[in-house]
Amino acid sequence: MLETKRFSPPKQRAFDARFEAQKIAFGPVVFHCVRYAWKRGMLQALGEAGERGVTLDELEASGRWSRYALKLVLESCLSAGVVLIEGGRWQLDKTGFCLISDDITRVNYDFIHDVCYRGLFELERSLDAGKPLGLMHLGDWSSIYPALADLPEPAKSSWFAFDHHYSDTSFPDILPDVFATAPRRLMDIGANTGKFSVAALGYDARVELHLVDLPQQLAVADANLASQSLRGRAQLHPRNLLDAATTLPGGMDMVWMSQFLSCFGEAEIARIFQRVADCLADNGQVLVMDTFWDRQRYDIAAYCLINTSPYFTAMASGNSKVYESADYVRLAEAAGLRLLTARDGIGYCHSLLRFARA
Repeated sequence: MLETKRFSPPKQRAFDARFEAQKIAFGPVVFHCVRYAWKRGMLQALGEAGERGVTLDELEASGRWSRYALKLVLESCLSAGVVLIEGGRWQLDKTGFCLISDDITRVNYDFIHDVCYRGLFELERSLDAGKPLGLMHLGDWSSIYPALADLPEPAKSSWFAFDHHYSDTSFPDILPDVFATAPRRLMDIGANTGKFSVAALGYDARVELHLVDLPQQLAVADANLASQSLRGRAQLHPRNLLDAATTLPGGMDMVWMSQFLSCFGEAEIARIFQRVADCLADNGQVLVMDTFWDRQRYDIAAYCLINTSPYFTAMASGNSKVYESADYVRLAEAAGLRLLTARDGIGYCHSLLRFARA
């Protein structure tokens, strides 16, 4: 039985709960006001002023903002704890410092604004239809995955920044796990831009990499492999794993899937696990790295992950989410696999599940 951590926000008094409810109701308003103050340099100006602070007259005199914009936006920031005011002088509060200096806050904010915000208006319809109907705000596609290389800016840059910020911190830490059993044939399913494959090929000069993804994504991975002179040790397998007739090349010593299964609904994950089990060599293993909200040390990580799930509904696939770890274990066991080990605390918020045939 996997040990997991319960998400445990603090208990609230009735009055505090009512205040929290209003924060939810006005959340979109605060989101945009804070973003304006951040992106237009107001927060940076307060940060540069330090503890001395700065008056509205001084801010207005810079000519960068009207007094109306300053008062409206900074007052909203005040209500959200982003700034504070003492003796008529505005200062940056701790939350404001996070906004202008914390990478993960910046990446999350840009991802929600540039990729998700307009599409989330379609969340209700997407949940009812089981389709990512919010994606129409970025382009005419049935899911986001074949479209990643063609997303309009700034959505494209913000999507890849979000994806890489979470995954790239994990790769150096997990390569010893990947090669602990000395696999000679390694399959990277959901290869994306090929970052893991490049790292794996650089880690072990003898390994043979098999990359599986949609043709559009493999084209990007192929270019990255070629730029590192690694193309000769890699084989590309264009596959649409939503196609029931899709098979995978066999005889694999290790199958690697990172932040991949969360792109699919449970029935699709079950079928993928079955294909993976079928493609393993006799002593082959499966490594799944993902962000499970129930395996986080801190509630802040669980909060971010839980609230990433609506992106999958409205923008990505219509039926996927950030899962609990027990969901993957249950679906893997149904495909004839058994959990060997689970390791947490990888990168920002990843866990690594190792499976073998039952």
